[in-house]
Amino acid sequence: MGGAFASAPLKPPAKSPHHGRRRKLEKLRTRQVSKTARAARVTHMQPISQPAITSSADDPAIASALGRIPSGLFVVSWRESGADRSMLASWVMQAGFAPPLVSVAVAANRDLLAAIDREVTFVVSVLADSQRPLLARFGKPSADPFAGLEVHRTPSETAALADAAAWLECRAVARATHGDHVIVLGEVLSAGGAGSEPLTHVRKNGLRY
Repeated sequence: MGGAFASAPLKPPAKSPHHGRRRKLEKLRTRQVSKTARAARVTHMQPISQPAITSSADDPAIASALGRIPSGLFVVSWRESGADRSMLASWVMQAGFAPPLVSVAVAANRDLLAAIDREVTFVVSVLADSQRPLLARFGKPSADPFAGLEVHRTPSETAALADAAAWLECRAVARATHGDHVIVLGEVLSAGGAGSEPLTHVRKNGLRY
């Protein structure tokens, strides 16, 4: 047939009445995912700005008073590149109820801090009073200080001392730096242990380990 037909412009398909609602839900989910991802990162807390105060690191009164603060002794462990890593710690304390939190003071040159920045889970094993001989082993770790010891693997496969008074598996949620130690705040994910009497420790000089 030899005639020309005028084509009518196509109308865009009518939008579903639910289209706007779906767009809002998608945006809400995106915001929630972003918020969850941000929450999973370790928060670096900023120090409080205060006027400078001069105190002597050799003041015998300060050294004596700090030394009388009792503490336990702890093995902090983590897993990295398929190997168990560990350090001995003495400044660990509970820091919250809901969620359950612990704080760990870590010397600024310790490898644990770099591992925490990579979101590695860590375990605090609370040494029992009967485990005092382990101090030398973990104070200056050999290639594998866990060798020959009974080890419990936590859900993250991190090593915990099975005979410890208690162990707590944690993920770092915040850290604060001031002076020569970093305070790491860990949320407790799982826990266990023998329930035995923990080792307690006081020092003659609170300005030394």
